Amino acid sequence: MQLDKLRGEHLDELFEAILTLEDKEECYRFFDDIATISEIQSLTQRLQVAKMLREGATYHAIVQETSASTTTISRVKRCLNYGNDGYNTVLERLEDKTEE
Repeated sequence: MQLDKLRGEHLDELFEAILTLEDKEECYRFFDDIATISEIQSLTQRLQVAKMLREGATYHAIVQETSASTTTISRVKRCLNYGNDGYNTVLERLEDKTEE
């Protein structure tokens, strides 16, 4: 896991802080304070790329819809196929939530 290099008290505290957020509005306020617009856009883009890859979209369609580079798409695809199932876990939970 890539984050093992950063694992420790400070990263744990960041994750604990995120887990305390109770709704989208709190997320907006927290992420507005902690990250730049560019960082948030990159995270958002990667999640959309992962979602589209899971839905079977082509690289061309993903580039058209998200403006992601093919390098970003390849990295996300590698994470989906060989990563720690972070994307899959979140996307499955979002799908389940949508079905409710």
